[in-house]
Parts: sequence; C-alpha cells; structure tokens
Amino acid sequence: MNGGVSRQQLRAERRALSTVEQHLAGNKLRSSLGRERFFIDAERIALYLANDGEIDPAELLTTALSNGKKCFLPALHPTETNTLCFVAYHHETPMAPNKFGILEPVFDIAQVAPPSSLDVIFMPLVGFDRLGNRMGMGGGYYDRTLAFMSEHHSGKPKLVGLAHSSQEVELISQQSWDIPLHVIATDREIICVKQR
Repeated sequence: MNGGVSRQQLRAERRALSTVEQHLAGNKLRSSLGRERFFIDAERIALYLANDGEIDPAELLTTALSNGKKCFLPALHPTETNTLCFVAYHHETPMAPNKFGILEPVFDIAQVAPPSSLDVIFMPLVGFDRLGNRMGMGGGYYDRTLAFMSEHHSGKPKLVGLAHSSQEVELISQQSWDIPLHVIATDREIICVKQR
C-alpha cells in the first residue's frame, strides 16, 4: 500500500513545480539543514544533482564545500549491476552524463569512497512516509548500495531523504531489502524518524 498514490503521480507533481517554486524549496532546504547538528558535524557527505523535479540540494552542496566538507556524488558503478558508487566532487570535477542522461562525476577509482566511510548521505525521494520508508525511482540503486546497513547498526552513514513536502504519502509498504531513512528533510520541516 502506497497511500493510493503512484510513483508516476508523485513524479508528475514534482515536475509540475515552477522554477521559482523549485528555487525557493532548495533555499528553504539549505537554510533548515544548515542548522542541523548532523550536517554541521559531518566531514564527509554525499549529495546528488537534481533531476526529474527532485528537490535541489545545490545550495546545500555549495554550503558544504565552502565549509570545507569533503563532498561526494553518486555515480553508476561501472562493474556492479544497478549499484552506485560515491565519487569525490568539487566544482572542477569532470562530469559526464550517465545512461539515464544524468550528470555524474567521471569514474576514478582513486576518488571513490565506500558508503560506510561517509557521515551523511542525502538521497532523493519520489515519495516518503513518516516511518522513514522511501519510494525511489524504482531501480533499487540506493537499496543495493546500502544493503550493508541492514547487517550493522552503527547509525553511520546517516541517511537523509530529501523531498518536497507534497511527496509525503500516508504509508509506503516496506520490502525486506528496503533500507529505511533516519531523517526526512522537506521544504517545510525536518522529520526525525523513530528507530525501529
């Protein structure tokens, strides 16, 4: 049960937001997350480049880089199927479109960080509920990449889902392989998920 809302509907809704609405949402996101202790204390963080109407963390990325944080962006793993790797990023990093047409850092094994070495991973969402369940694009990339987290419970990396508040649904059914979020940040609020 996904609250009666489909992935396609949620994607269409976020794509329908105007450029001004998207810009305001990104600014609100940076403003609220910039005050959070987990962001202030983090030294190594992964973000993403917005695509398909996703809430844009570009301002947050700029803030992180200017504060001396080591930043990483997801890239499709060149040898592991439907898996991501996190590649170091700064403003001069060479970028290229992947098979989905999304810009990502050019793969360089020397610049790849194991996900377990990151303090925070900011993830794009298609939908979310207040229990920390997430709906992604449907490929399972983040779930495969973060599968190690179901075996150990160190709380690192902290998984923070980013979404427009309109992407909230009542309940997302969880599968055994789904990796739940620790925090959800929207343009309106920050939701700390109670640990199960």
